[in-house]
Amino acid sequence: MREPVNRTILLLDIEKFSRRDDVVQAVLRRRLNNLVDQTLEAAGVEPTQQYREDRGDGLIVLLSGDVAKTALLRALLTTTPDLLHEHNLLASDSAQMRLRMVLAAGEVAHDPHARTTGGIVGHDLNQACRLLDADVLRAALAARPHEHAVLAVSAPVYEGIVRHGHRGVRPELFRSADVTVKDGVLAAWIHQGAGEPADPEPGRAAEAGTEPGPVPQAPSAEPGPPARESKPEPERASAPEPEPEPEPARSAPVFHFHGAPVVHGSFVAGDQHGVSGGTVHGDVVLGGTDGSRT
Repeated sequence: MREPVNRTILLLDIEKFSRRDDVVQAVLRRRLNNLVDQTLEAAGVEPTQQYREDRGDGLIVLLSGDVAKTALLRALLTTTPDLLHEHNLLASDSAQMRLRMVLAAGEVAHDPHARTTGGIVGHDLNQACRLLDADVLRAALAARPHEHAVLAVSAPVYEGIVRHGHRGVRPELFRSADVTVKDGVLAAWIHQGAGEPADPEPGRAAEAGTEPGPVPQAPSAEPGPPARESKPEPERASAPEPEPEPEPARSAPVFHFHGAPVVHGSFVAGDQHGVSGGTVHGDVVLGGTDGSRT
């Protein structure tokens, strides 16, 4: 076996390939190879910088270390979906093609004595194949019925390329995903779909101190009882009531009699001076003859 060397690992798999008949499978395999040719050409990859291995429903592509991963990543995010879109516009329902794709990197060795695997071996290659076959990646493609491909990158590719935000690569469009494999958990990042939120971090608005405003309620058909306030308003100090004005002092009543007045058979006794048109002086007795009452 030869010494392992660092390679960029590109894996592609056709969705629901085994459900097609032999004729359609042959067409899809040819179309996939043509699609990879155009994608690598767009990334500036020469034929001498690549190695391919046909896996029936997909391809394993190994690229030499001098191929820029940034250029390859941009081509996978733009050129490949466009080519798939063109194919699916013209293809029948049975020949529609959607892809799961994985971009990874690691050490790969070539074993000329290996017959079943094509002669390439390596732990990093095995982990990339497990990521391609993971349920989380299959579910991501199934959840995007109007898209043609889904792309996942391994931890080395994300840490070395994606998170730095090179031209045409937006790290906020990748969400982390833990993939359970035979020997543990494999970290990966999946490119977001067109309708998925760009910011994968929950609670960002709460951390920034912004809170959602109240939701307006539609008015009811019949007016109900007035809504009670949740908090009573503080009691306001009432204005002091004005003090009643004092009543003016009343002078003693003055009686003027013209003639001898009689009240219910009683009479007036006492000194009388100028009764006709004058003033009565003395005791005035009403309703009896007892001079002790005034």
